[in-house]
Amino acid sequence: MHEPPVDAPAGTAAGFGPFGRALLAVSKAAAVVGGLVFVAIVAMSIVSIVGRKLVSMPVPGDFELVEMGSAVGASFFFAYCHLNRGDVKVDFFTQHWSAAKVMWLDAIGSTLIGLFGAVVAWRTAVGAFALREVGESSAILDWPMWVVRLAMVPGFVLMALAGFYMAAHFVRAARRGALA
Repeated sequence: MHEPPVDAPAGTAAGFGPFGRALLAVSKAAAVVGGLVFVAIVAMSIVSIVGRKLVSMPVPGDFELVEMGSAVGASFFFAYCHLNRGDVKVDFFTQHWSAAKVMWLDAIGSTLIGLFGAVVAWRTAVGAFALREVGESSAILDWPMWVVRLAMVPGFVLMALAGFYMAAHFVRAARRGALA
C-alpha cells in the first residue's frame, strides 16, 4: 500500500496544533483505558474458565461481562486509531494520484468519520436514556443496561472530534501543498 510520507513516526503529533496534540493525548489515554478493559475481560475469562473446570464455579454472568466490556473498551480505540492514520485504506485507485488529491480525499473520509461518530454518539446516548426509562437490565447480573450504553458515548464523541480535526488537518495540508 502506498501512502504519502508522514513527517514523523506514527504516534506523534506532527503538524498538529495545540488542540490536536491535546486531542491525541486524550485519545491515547482513552485507548489505554480501553486496553485495560480488555485485559480485565481476559483475566475474568481465565478465572471463569478455571473455576468452571476445577470447582464447577464460573464467574456469574461472564458472557454478559465480556459483551458489555468489549463494547465499552472497543469504543475507546477509534479516535486514537484515526488520529494516527491507522484506519484501513484501500489505495488501489489513488496510489498514482498526487499527494494533494489524496489529502482532499482523506479530508472527505475524515469528515464522514466525524459525522458517523457524532451520529453514533447521539443515538447511543438517546438509546441509553430510553433503556433507563424502561429499566432494562442484564439477564444474569441484573445490571442496568443504560449505564453500559452511556459509557460508550465518550469514545464515540472522541471519534467524532478526531474525524473533524483530521478533516481540517488534511484540508490545511492540501492547501499549503504539504504532506500530512
